[in-house]
Amino acid sequence: MTVASSIPFSVLDLSPVVSGSTSAQALRNTLDLARHTESLGFHRYWLAEHHRMPGIASSATSVLIGQVAAATSRIKVGSGGVMLPNHAPMVIAEQFG
Repeated sequence: MTVASSIPFSVLDLSPVVSGSTSAQALRNTLDLARHTESLGFHRYWLAEHHRMPGIASSATSVLIGQVAAATSRIKVGSGGVMLPNHAPMVIAEQFG
């Protein structure tokens, strides 16, 4: 029995950069967390976007979603937030369908 067998739990990840670490390590941590939550039976893995925040590495959500989806096999991966003022509407429509 998995942790999320009866309730469809989700994770929202901002790819936080731990003090003294790097954005690259934060992105590797995101992949590790996605794999781990998938192994626990979580239903969805959401990635949220933030810009100009040194402690957050998830500024290119559409790219990171692809990386997480490639590193997992069953968990549903998606965007938990796109900052629309930072993107042209057509770009968002094309990237997220």
